[in-house]
Amino acid sequence: EVQLVESGGGLVQPGGSLRLSCIASGFTFSNYAMSWVRQAPGKGLEWVSWINYTGGRTRYADSVKGRFTISRDNAKNTLYLHMTGLKPEDTAVYYCAKSPYSDYYSDRPDYRGQGTQVTVSS
Repeated sequence: EVQLVESGGGLVQPGGSLRLSCIASGFTFSNYAMSWVRQAPGKGLEWVSWINYTGGRTRYADSVKGRFTISRDNAKNTLYLHMTGLKPEDTAVYYCAKSPYSDYYSDRPDYRGQGTQVTVSS
């Protein structure tokens, strides 16, 4: 059974930083690309970032480019999202998501975790 468990969310002031983590189990983590997606209150899901199976290729939504960094540790079956320069509009539930592919970019994951809340407010 695929399981994705996010952690690291919380309340942070504008301009602050957070690092989200996602521990994966139930599949061979190192064989699949992964993504972070988010859902703000009252809005639909928004793709945030993607990383290929080796960690050698990444992609970002324009709204977070230059502020967020996605990474992975295949030895620990863990995906990360380092967020800096946080803005109130980054407030959302952040989900870790598994791609059905290893190296092909897709914004349509086949599994998603339960999410972790990030709130940016003064």
